[in-house]
Amino acid sequence: MSTLEIHSLMESCKELDRLKKEQEDVLIDINKMHKKLQTSPEVVEKPGDNSLLRLKTLYTQAKSLADSEVRILNLLLNQLDGSLPPGPPGPPGQQRRRMEGNDQKKKRMKPDSDIQRVSPSMRNQLDNCASLKGEQVAARVPTEDSDKDEYIVVKVMHFDRETKEFEVLDEEPGDDEEGGGQRKYKLPMSHIIPFPKRGDPSSAPDFPPGRAVLAVYPSTTALYRATVVNSRKRKTEDYLLEFDDDEGEDGSMPQRTVPFYNVVALPEGHRQ
Repeated sequence: MSTLEIHSLMESCKELDRLKKEQEDVLIDINKMHKKLQTSPEVVEKPGDNSLLRLKTLYTQAKSLADSEVRILNLLLNQLDGSLPPGPPGPPGQQRRRMEGNDQKKKRMKPDSDIQRVSPSMRNQLDNCASLKGEQVAARVPTEDSDKDEYIVVKVMHFDRETKEFEVLDEEPGDDEEGGGQRKYKLPMSHIIPFPKRGDPSSAPDFPPGRAVLAVYPSTTALYRATVVNSRKRKTEDYLLEFDDDEGEDGSMPQRTVPFYNVVALPEGHRQ
């Protein structure tokens, strides 16, 4: 390899290092936006807020940097392929054994389509899911009525990083028709909503009056759509809610107190 070729190779390596650094900075900004939207999802509805536009810009920037990284890596591979001398073929028997060994390796290797490349943001999300083991969460479980979404309180038993599925336990005993025992479910990540931590009120989002939420109905383990009545002055205060379809005999809508750690954002497209 000539001096000029080595210089060109080093310049490509410098460009690759620069792209890596930019990618790390962008991913840090993306994770900050994710955390902001997870803790305060209502911020996107405030006039003048550009959180979603900013997140889209960061995603676009991350994709552009990734495309550039692939381009530089291909350039480096071409530079090396053009500079490496071909190896000696060797004796026929040795060449055959080497080819057979390579065939065995290929059989053991998974094709590129089978290898899942996990991005840093997805890795963080998987870590958060795994950390829920032993915690109570809200889960959307299968129902006979496919037109409605049913959410109940369950306990996370296990999270499988490969399949991205939760194994959860409904600790509430079923009725006689269901066998009277506790039920287990395997659910995708999209069917799980973590509750705010009881010992960390700062993890609970502030829902303004009039906001539709999903909350645990008092003295049950079922969650229903409700509307926030009061504005909390402190993070530790309970919510005052009006649950949908909860009219009394006189047609009035009772207001019920629900702890902050049993109230979560209403999932988009929720059907009740």
